[in-house]
Amino acid sequence: MIMKTKMELLRNEFPELNIRTDVPYAELTTLGIGTSLPFLAEVSDETELSTLLAFCSKHALPVFILGGGTNLVGMDAPCPMLGVRLSREGFSGFETNETGVCAGARMRLPDLARRAAEAGFGGLAPLSGIPGTLGGALRMNAGASGAQIGNAVIGITGFHMDGTAYQSEGSSIEWSYRHSSIPDDVVITRAVLKLPAADPASELAAIEAEVLERRRREPAGRSAGCTFRNVSELDPAGRLIDECGLRNFQLGSLKIAAEHANYVVNTGTASEAEYVELLSVMRRAVAERHGFYLLPEVKFLNPESEKRVFASACPPKVNVLYGGTSSEREISLKSGDAVARALRNAGFFVTLTDVKECRLYPGMREADVVYPVLHGGFGEDGEIQKVFEENSLRFVGSGSKASLLVMDKIASKRLMNRFGLPTAKWGIVSKEHPDLPETMRYPVILKAPMEGSTIGIQKVESAADWEKALAKELKFAPEILVEEYIDGVEITVPIVNGRVLPAIEIKSPHGFYDYDAKYVYKDGHTEYFCPVRTLSPETVKRASDAALAFYLGAGCRDILRVDFIVGKEDDVPYMLEGNSLPGCTATSLVPKSSRVSGVSFERMTSTLVYAALKRPAPAAAEAPRAAVSPMVHPGSKPNPTLLKLCRWLFRLALVLCAVPILACGLQGIPTGVPGAWILVVNGLFLLCAEWIFKWFNFLEKRK
Repeated sequence: MIMKTKMELLRNEFPELNIRTDVPYAELTTLGIGTSLPFLAEVSDETELSTLLAFCSKHALPVFILGGGTNLVGMDAPCPMLGVRLSREGFSGFETNETGVCAGARMRLPDLARRAAEAGFGGLAPLSGIPGTLGGALRMNAGASGAQIGNAVIGITGFHMDGTAYQSEGSSIEWSYRHSSIPDDVVITRAVLKLPAADPASELAAIEAEVLERRRREPAGRSAGCTFRNVSELDPAGRLIDECGLRNFQLGSLKIAAEHANYVVNTGTASEAEYVELLSVMRRAVAERHGFYLLPEVKFLNPESEKRVFASACPPKVNVLYGGTSSEREISLKSGDAVARALRNAGFFVTLTDVKECRLYPGMREADVVYPVLHGGFGEDGEIQKVFEENSLRFVGSGSKASLLVMDKIASKRLMNRFGLPTAKWGIVSKEHPDLPETMRYPVILKAPMEGSTIGIQKVESAADWEKALAKELKFAPEILVEEYIDGVEITVPIVNGRVLPAIEIKSPHGFYDYDAKYVYKDGHTEYFCPVRTLSPETVKRASDAALAFYLGAGCRDILRVDFIVGKEDDVPYMLEGNSLPGCTATSLVPKSSRVSGVSFERMTSTLVYAALKRPAPAAAEAPRAAVSPMVHPGSKPNPTLLKLCRWLFRLALVLCAVPILACGLQGIPTGVPGAWILVVNGLFLLCAEWIFKWFNFLEKRK
């Protein structure tokens, strides 16, 4: 009734507006799910759109924007919103300029690609098989064959849902896989695209080939295109669903296509409820077999339907820790973002916590698994791991003792010697013992023992440089590791869940893999080769075996990266150090190696979460029995009001006991009653008991 009343107001306000009623979803969407849309307004130009949106906002009339309908799921029940669609005539404009084109949001991508090609512009051929409109493509950053629409955007214009104008440069928008940061309340009307020049005939041929290939591999019949987002390039949703044995699976009038398992075809008059049920089956099957929680690529008009699909398989809650306070904070922020993004692509529920103190944060308690991506400082030295262990939290990575051992380069060297692992000759220098060990010769490497990401590492070429270099290093720590410099090939060996991954060869632009070579590239980009390019398989195998021995000997788990220098003269892989929480940025080494082994970053991070989930939660440090009242259930929280009342009642009881005793003692002293002084002392003790025990507690804390 309220909806009809508001629609009457709308008709009176906009008598010329084209409003259709009870429009079948079979006409509005390619999937054809649902009954009919009660009200659809088709706007003819930007002025009409702006005034309509302003009216709906003012009168609290809910609105949704209908594009080409290529990925929309309709409703069985009447939709409580007004559908608004941009007309083809008013929003399919096309203009060219020196660098590209300006096009209306209602233009379909195949038409846009052809018009651009005819005007001498290319770059859109890979997207020409996508049937949706430009507006929808921009909203979800549509892509295919490695290309995505966001890469071409110079600017976007449109309107907010309150009718006010919206404008943004393409560079101000965050573009990611099947997502853009364009605000949800924006209706896109036009976009300016920068496109490369191309030969029209060649580009048109490429477009035709793409369209034909798309038709060949996609199933015939009514569908909404790909049902779920790909987890990663190595984990496409279609393959994951197919491996669950669901190809050709049928539920009522819905069928999972034989040609592509990520397509659901409506062969008759399927309902919204049936579609939700089938998607729930698909999502649950993939979660059980692969550990991924597929995210729908289709858009549900009914938000409750999307909730039911998500509820079919509930992912673990992961709290990713990043930041920290060490010199590697910026690297940690990048790594944490990358890990969180990978886990979200895998469908996990992820929260991010910027950790600036080594303590328990609320997000840790609320998560099923804590995933620390903290480099250096308390992130790698075992201190934050102690917090996890003391609070019985499941977490990714090595425990506190192994983390400290691996972080400490001096302790690591002792472990290498103990297990007979080849490592460069080494020693310890300090302010008290600043001389180079007699057994060593220049050049040498100075290393701060508790730093990472090549921070606090210097190469010292001669005695003339020694004093200055050592003074610089002693700012990091009182004791510094000095290591014989070995001329050779640097490689690193990652280990994930006890599995040794392919080694990576590192070639820095100036022959020394320092902070610049790793992250800044001021002197040129570092080259990485995986598999290793210049070493024999036998040498790489020796390094891999040594890395696994260090992993096991140090008591590590889940993930470790071990660095080596392979001597040019003797071909021996000399172990340098380990890293129990290696970097996970786009240029980091473990993700590179994982990908070469056929494991995506999404799968790698997911398996680390599952490894932590399988382990029993660490036993919390047992509290002294006297500190826990037998009247309070462990893990329960006492009522603060009741606790305060009990405290004051106990104080009152002390006073009521002390006053008569003290009075008797004071009366007995003048008359010489035996034991009167003892009564006075006892009374005073009862009165002061609370303050006496507070004083004892204060002394214990100072101890």
